[in-house]
Amino acid sequence: MLKLIQNEWMKLWSRKASWIMVFLLAFVLLGTAGITKWVNSTMESVNTESWQEVETNELAYNRSMLENPELSDAQREYFEGEAAISEHRLENDLPPYEYNTMQQGVIESHVMMSIVTLFTVIIAGGIVAGEFSQGTIKMLLTRPVKRWKILTSKYITTMLYALLLAVVLFVVTALAGLIFFGIGEGTFLVWNGSEVVEGSFWLEGLKMIALSFASVWIIGTFAFMLGTVFRSSSLSIGLSIFLMFTGIQAVFLLANYEIVKYYLFTHTDLTQYYTGFMPVEDITMSMSVIVLFVYFLIFMAISYLTFGKRDVTA
Repeated sequence: MLKLIQNEWMKLWSRKASWIMVFLLAFVLLGTAGITKWVNSTMESVNTESWQEVETNELAYNRSMLENPELSDAQREYFEGEAAISEHRLENDLPPYEYNTMQQGVIESHVMMSIVTLFTVIIAGGIVAGEFSQGTIKMLLTRPVKRWKILTSKYITTMLYALLLAVVLFVVTALAGLIFFGIGEGTFLVWNGSEVVEGSFWLEGLKMIALSFASVWIIGTFAFMLGTVFRSSSLSIGLSIFLMFTGIQAVFLLANYEIVKYYLFTHTDLTQYYTGFMPVEDITMSMSVIVLFVYFLIFMAISYLTFGKRDVTA
């Protein structure tokens, strides 16, 4: 199996597109930071509020949200934690990180994971379908290797590439923040459920990246399935990208129906349990993980059944 993965990994990097997407990701991140720096330097600051005033307003907002009786348990826990953090900052004179600093950039690096998802879909949708379009599938399937091993090696290679992109995103975001904005000052605080403690912005950034990777994983798996079933890179990539950008909209359309709790895109964003933005109530992290895993099993079962029965002469 390891040799098959190594072979697929070499084939992946033999394509210029694989390199281009890595460099394009780094370019976008550095370019975004550079443009933000330029815009900030050309605009006069209109915000004269001190961090204490901002934190006081945040505290008032979080307390007002806690008065809402319709909050879910996860939302209530989020706003309680945010209120406790604001109180702790004001009582102990602990300013937060400024918005444009390396630390804050690391914490919020997960917001750019949609680019990683997009590039993963391109690889996942074409890694099997490309064998058919290039006519190399006959040679591949006539080898004395079980088909499920061939498909597994391709899937693992796809996920390794996605993981590499996530690492590049995290590292380049940190470097861009350091280069254009500097380290900055401030204290990162977290609510552990019982008290406010000082946390690590590195660990927080990695945690949010890991949670965001759930979307990369499941949408990439979906694209992989489509590429295996339909043997068309354009169809699998196009449909996956379409669902990636429109799937979340259906969550709001189905919000009043019970079926929304079992809809894939209700659960792809696991960061919702840490950001307080939960479009659907009465769902939990455990439920989301279970739903995603069930979808994963369905997608992979379809892929293996289709690929295993595929006619070599097709």
